[in-house]
Amino acid sequence: MFIVEMIIFTLFLALLVLSTNFISLVICLFGLGLALGCDYPTAHMIISESTPSASRGKLVLGAFAFQAVGALAGTAVGYLVLTSVPRLSAWRWMYATAIVPALVVTIGRFYVTESANWLLARGAVKRANEATRRLLVRTPQYPRQVVLAAPRGGGARAHGGGSFLDLFKRQNLRATTFASVPWFLQDLGTYGIGIFTPTILAAAVGAAAEHERSLSDAIANDINAAKGAALITVLLIVGIAFAVVLADRVGRIRLQVFGFIGCAVGLFLASLSVDFTGGMKMLLIFAGFMLFNFMTNLGPNAQTYLLAGEVFPTAIRGQGAGFAAAFAKIGAVMTAFLFPVLLSAIGTRPLLYILVGTSVLGALVTWLTRIETTGVSLDRMGET
Repeated sequence: MFIVEMIIFTLFLALLVLSTNFISLVICLFGLGLALGCDYPTAHMIISESTPSASRGKLVLGAFAFQAVGALAGTAVGYLVLTSVPRLSAWRWMYATAIVPALVVTIGRFYVTESANWLLARGAVKRANEATRRLLVRTPQYPRQVVLAAPRGGGARAHGGGSFLDLFKRQNLRATTFASVPWFLQDLGTYGIGIFTPTILAAAVGAAAEHERSLSDAIANDINAAKGAALITVLLIVGIAFAVVLADRVGRIRLQVFGFIGCAVGLFLASLSVDFTGGMKMLLIFAGFMLFNFMTNLGPNAQTYLLAGEVFPTAIRGQGAGFAAAFAKIGAVMTAFLFPVLLSAIGTRPLLYILVGTSVLGALVTWLTRIETTGVSLDRMGET
């Protein structure tokens, strides 16, 4: 899957650059989204099942942080393309710049070692030994010999053969709830705080033209949007950098609970801005926005991704992490479609109070269903 999803991504990326109408554009964007959705759980598995338990958190989150680094680089590329090619067709060049890096990554993935944990869970002990030896090649060679024991209880059969429905069986239901519900709640808050994004960006980089009367207006708005995206992405990187440092030291559960509470405080500060005007209003919005972005990337945004790939037994780990990511994105889609309606129907303050409640609920669900994985071998997940 790690290879196939990247081939799909590169293929649709190339077709996107050449698309000639709206239907082909939508199909290509759907293909890109499909590949990226596949990569969420798969990339986690490849890293976490091939790294030491003591440093698994910082290594997985270190890779996760490069999503934000890539977003910042992409914003810079977009800005350069817009200023160099100020035409409507500039979007093709933006996507085209990613084709060569995508090809390089695709080729590189052919050299990635298969997960020995996954092979063992399916009883392929000989292939698991070979994969482990390949993973541990070094000079001087240590250990000289690798011998893996067959899994207890028959591997995948110990958890019902690795069926998708096993996620909802009694022995795995707690892990499924823990991995998916807080992530869902986190996405509600993350996309909900976007209510204030236009205000933040207008104050930081300048307001966009309300009515684009010419191509130059459209280009200027997009350049401002690129600057704003860079500002938000920098906040994201700072929060995740703290998560990388603290995940294996403080623990995932503490960071996620603390992060959710911090998100609630940030949202509450933003809600107070409704009662003010001028500088005080902007100060409260900025304070709430920045606190929320830092705390969510320190806590639930980073930790939900990390935990979803750790809490399940190997036989169903990929399915569990994939389900958690998909369930979370239901929250993102709900926010995109429902929040404008709710904002119009009930107003800013009640909507923000709802989001404060979802953040508090996220902390509560995390604590009640917690499964601490810090420093724990993934082979022990699912043991009672």
